[in-house]
Amino acid sequence: MSKPVSNPQTLHWQTLSNDHHLAPFSDYNQLKAKGPRIITKADGVYIWDSEGNKILDGMAGLWCVAVGYGRDELVQAASRQMKELPFYNTFFMTAHPPVLELAKAIAELAPAGMNHVFFTGSGSEGNDTVLRMVRHYWKLKGKPQKKVIIGRINGYHGSTVAGASLGGMVGMHEQGDLPIPGIVHIPQPYWFGEGGDMTPDEFGVWAAEQLEKKILEVGEDNVAAFIAEPIQGAGGVIIPPDTYWPKVKEILARYDILFVADEVICGFGRTGEWFGSDYYDLKPDLMTIAKGLTSGYIPMGGVIVRDTVVEVLNEGGDFNHGFTYSGHPVAAAVGLENIRILREEEIVERVRAETAPYLQKRLRELADHPLVGEVRGVGMLGAIELVKNKQTRERFEGQGVGMICRGHCFDNGLIMRAVGDTMIISPPLVISKVEIDELVDKARKCLDLTADQISDAAIN
Repeated sequence: MSKPVSNPQTLHWQTLSNDHHLAPFSDYNQLKAKGPRIITKADGVYIWDSEGNKILDGMAGLWCVAVGYGRDELVQAASRQMKELPFYNTFFMTAHPPVLELAKAIAELAPAGMNHVFFTGSGSEGNDTVLRMVRHYWKLKGKPQKKVIIGRINGYHGSTVAGASLGGMVGMHEQGDLPIPGIVHIPQPYWFGEGGDMTPDEFGVWAAEQLEKKILEVGEDNVAAFIAEPIQGAGGVIIPPDTYWPKVKEILARYDILFVADEVICGFGRTGEWFGSDYYDLKPDLMTIAKGLTSGYIPMGGVIVRDTVVEVLNEGGDFNHGFTYSGHPVAAAVGLENIRILREEEIVERVRAETAPYLQKRLRELADHPLVGEVRGVGMLGAIELVKNKQTRERFEGQGVGMICRGHCFDNGLIMRAVGDTMIISPPLVISKVEIDELVDKARKCLDLTADQISDAAIN
């Protein structure tokens, strides 16, 4: 923390962190030197740390707190279920009402023809399930050689062995000798960072054509599936050019492979539609879900599966895959209540018609800032590219400008995440216009502070 710690309890918790806690995606020496910021409570779109600072959570936790913090209805749903049936598994020809009702509710929201759900504990587990299910499907179809899954460079599909392999993040692959065999990657549709002299539309077509090129290289008879996020989240809120998905759909229609849409971030209203697949009319065969399913109040994930795939699985005997907490009754009860809130309060509709257009309008006002090379977004997703030269898109190489900006945000009551020098946001779906104004005003202030710090460093 850059501000001095004044609360003795903060120091106590930081000591516990240093002595006992291994945090995810962390530099442990750096964490020990600085100490973690201790978050103690939350309400609406705000969190508070142990020093009493109120912070607007522009990332909805990790893309997930759709209905906002402090929704007592979700707490009560968990409490009721814990009293009635706190746990039972869904193995060995058993089930329980919450998981069955949730599966039905999800099927009602999913794209047409997707009426079955395999539940997991997270999106990472969901993508492990995808790998197993896709390969099992083709074996049942008499094509066991169709094993290769195509992902995208810088895509993110979780951090389990299979999830990290399906994703295309080099830093993850370097730790653990990944990807595992049978997974290959194609370029991402990131025009701002990689489009060069091409127009966005030209680059979108080029990026899509890399899918067909890879299918032909590997051989259609060996390719099982293509997996992609409708909008890449952890990779930097990468909005594909308008030409990208139509061309990908055209390519997929020519080949006998499955399409997996990773909806862990885009699902449950984030784009202003129930799913990113609705926003882009993708019609996938499998969809990975998590995060917004329970608004992050309790861990849960899953895979929504197209009926034609299920028909094949039905003929295959045991599917020897699952998790102790697949369809956990408390998580299912919370998921059901979360969906009820989203539906009855028409939160997704309000995002689409009112708050998302307002957020995108206000965000784009930041494009006039000297540090900002591009502002982009869809729904309740946004990205701000920090650059040294607005015309050439030249970056601040090796200066950690994104992390500098992130630090100023945290110190000034706003969470924005840094992906390299790209600042990204994904606020709770219930954020109001007044709170959007606060978010954008604080973002501009932090951009100014970042610019000042860079300038001072250059002078000194």
